[in-house]
Amino acid sequence: MQRRKLKRILIGAFAGCAVLVDAGAAAAQAAAANEQVAIATPPTGSAAWVSDHSTGHPLPDPATADAATVAAFFAALDPADTERLTAAYPLVVGNLDGAPLALRYHANRISIAAERDRARARAADHNLNASARALATARADDSEHLLAEGRQILAFDPRGRGLVSEVYGDLAAAQRVSVLVPGSDADLGHFDQAVDPLRSPAGMARALLAEERRQAPGTRTAVIAWTGYVTPSGLGPDAVTARLADVAAPRLLRLLAGLKETGHPDGPPALFCHSYGSVVCGTAAPRIDEGGTTDMVVFGSPGMGVESAAELGRGVEVWATRNRTDWIGNVPYLEVGGLGHGADPTSTAFGAMDVSSTGAEGHNGYFAPGTASLHNFGAIALGRYDSVSHPPTVA
Repeated sequence: MQRRKLKRILIGAFAGCAVLVDAGAAAAQAAAANEQVAIATPPTGSAAWVSDHSTGHPLPDPATADAATVAAFFAALDPADTERLTAAYPLVVGNLDGAPLALRYHANRISIAAERDRARARAADHNLNASARALATARADDSEHLLAEGRQILAFDPRGRGLVSEVYGDLAAAQRVSVLVPGSDADLGHFDQAVDPLRSPAGMARALLAEERRQAPGTRTAVIAWTGYVTPSGLGPDAVTARLADVAAPRLLRLLAGLKETGHPDGPPALFCHSYGSVVCGTAAPRIDEGGTTDMVVFGSPGMGVESAAELGRGVEVWATRNRTDWIGNVPYLEVGGLGHGADPTSTAFGAMDVSSTGAEGHNGYFAPGTASLHNFGAIALGRYDSVSHPPTVA
């Protein structure tokens, strides 16, 4: 089978189709137009930050400095210099893993307000066409929502479709921390949806935090909705390759390293990896620190880029679930020539811990109230493994 034909079949399968008939050059051009540009470079302002010698000491390079170096830098920094640098380089400070949490929240409010104002100016510019003004209005509204009182934006980058990560709960004091890694179509515009909120990273994170508090009201918990990478848009060619995941994985690892410096949880953060997010988690897994076991929960997964959980390294404990109505089950679980994401994580041969998702419906229903999946996710996040339910054994 030719690679081009196989790619058409795999893309069609991700859309829930068994076979995709070649629709000609127009369809190919449409698919190509859906390919995303991954963000691998530090945020805007990083070059000027590195060149700034006003403190008399080198500033940590956002491209190379590890979280421990960043944390040590800010711990030694004079308060006046901290305030000045944050005002001058809010995008840099707000995205530096290892920087103090409160400082990042403050820096990101500055950046979000600036993006809102920029978008409002574009929306009012009648030299732009109606479509461009409408997009600018939407960007301004999305940014404005993030500025609501009490929101804790851990990272914000307005480039492209927009990256945003938010903390729910008190991260600095949390005993148990969870990170939600979303799949396709997660970006600034889809981060926090009022309609059908459980389709969005923010809605999933809020549901998980509420479930944790229901199960263990005396435990201090926090959940991070991490849209810290460029996700596939729709079900085009990006969804069937690991190209975006390869860029995302180091960013996820930096987040985890930063959490070690800014909080003191009882153990490593649990990772909840939805859909294409499980490809990101699978790519990052072999490099996760083996100093403690990280719970990695994959749901609605197209595969993790491997044939078995053993290939993901000893630093993770993999849990997996897929409900019977999730269309992702129609995806061919294979990898050929860089297309596809390997074995089904819910298969017995894969070696993950099975998790029940009874009551969940569709690809985005895993956090719905009353579902076994939501209960189990909360239990895993809390480390209450004895209360996790598993699917019935099929004779």
